[in-house]
Amino acid sequence: MNTAKQVASDPVHPADGAIAPSVLAQAVSKIKQRVLPLFVIMFIVNYIDRVNIGFVRSHLAADVGIGTAAYGLGAGLFFVGYAIFEVPSNILLQRFGAKAWLTRIMATWGLAATAMAFVHNETTFYLLRFLLGAAEAGFFPGVIYYFTQWLPASERGRAMAIFLSGSALASILSGPVSGGLLQLDGGGLHGWQWMFIIEGMASVLLCGVVWFWLDSMPSDAKWLSAAERDAVTQSVLAEQLERVKHRPAHGSPWRLLGDMQILVFCFIYFSISLTIYGATFWLPSIIRKMGQYSDFQVGLFNSIPWLISIVAMYAFAALAARFKHQQAWAATALVIAAIGMYVSTFGGPVFAFVSICFAAVGFKAASSLFWPLPQSYLDARIAAGVIALINSIGNLGGFVAPATFGFLEQRTGSIEGGLLGLSVTSLVAAVVVFYARARPGRKS
Repeated sequence: MNTAKQVASDPVHPADGAIAPSVLAQAVSKIKQRVLPLFVIMFIVNYIDRVNIGFVRSHLAADVGIGTAAYGLGAGLFFVGYAIFEVPSNILLQRFGAKAWLTRIMATWGLAATAMAFVHNETTFYLLRFLLGAAEAGFFPGVIYYFTQWLPASERGRAMAIFLSGSALASILSGPVSGGLLQLDGGGLHGWQWMFIIEGMASVLLCGVVWFWLDSMPSDAKWLSAAERDAVTQSVLAEQLERVKHRPAHGSPWRLLGDMQILVFCFIYFSISLTIYGATFWLPSIIRKMGQYSDFQVGLFNSIPWLISIVAMYAFAALAARFKHQQAWAATALVIAAIGMYVSTFGGPVFAFVSICFAAVGFKAASSLFWPLPQSYLDARIAAGVIALINSIGNLGGFVAPATFGFLEQRTGSIEGGLLGLSVTSLVAAVVVFYARARPGRKS
């Protein structure tokens, strides 16, 4: 039997023998060059389908009669469907393999995103946003789990920063692209309907590329040499053995809710998501208050904070890799987010926009700095399910933020209270992050 397959069959005891650093480094380089560009592209189309709803709020109000509170609730219902199906989806990913399951996820979310073009009342709006979340469930934690199977721990932080840059790139592109598509009235459809159809079908078409390009495990990668496949597999399994020495595996990811560390991870990521989606869904509305801008111009302004955040993500990732102390860097990023959101309440819409640009440096960097902590802490035998659990609970911040902001604006005419709440939550998370351990049994 092939050595790589022998190693892969035993998730706890890797094969004996030293791993040649040069072979492992060459394998890691090949893996990054092959899979990271694809994952970034997947995340871009994924994120655009998730957040493009932020550009059609006024159009849905005019054409369908969906008010501010209903918009906020519908935008947030995506994350309810996402949370419910996240853990089952990632457990099935382990059963069917990343190649098949990530392709399936892309196909179903693309179709659900396309169906958003046919929203005609509040009920269909709520239903389709929920179905979009259910269809997408498993993608993000699936990619994170993929990294745990393909990359040694020392490489995952930078890989995560590159992958998460997809969401920032999507935020940059979604403004001009969605703004341009909104002007495609014709053929019996409004511009916002064309936007949903074209952006949703882009995800469906990408499925073919994913199927032919992606491999589920290193042992399946014909583009790696036998020595490279063995080096990657042994490196990952050696790290797994080290984790098992400190803590035995639990039978179910849900049982880990009794593990205080998992609860800490869930809270930190909930706080980060709360701020990210509070800004994402309401930023176009803030921009519209700055002046009389077209949809395309709003999209261009919307790109600015996300462009800044990409630079910040890479800078923070490089600093954390060089100087270590992952918690300290994550806490610093969260404090920056808190200051930006707090200061955004002081002036008018222009001042708020500039402040959110500053806050984006923090909350996007915090997102990339966070994931190496649970990745290194978790036993690989349950990592897929637990990463999905952390992501699903954390992403409920994406439900709470838009729903709360919509309610506040409809009742008070202002979202100032919501922005202050995001600031406080980020500060609390900055403190809590020091209680997160990156290794079982000790702090990183």
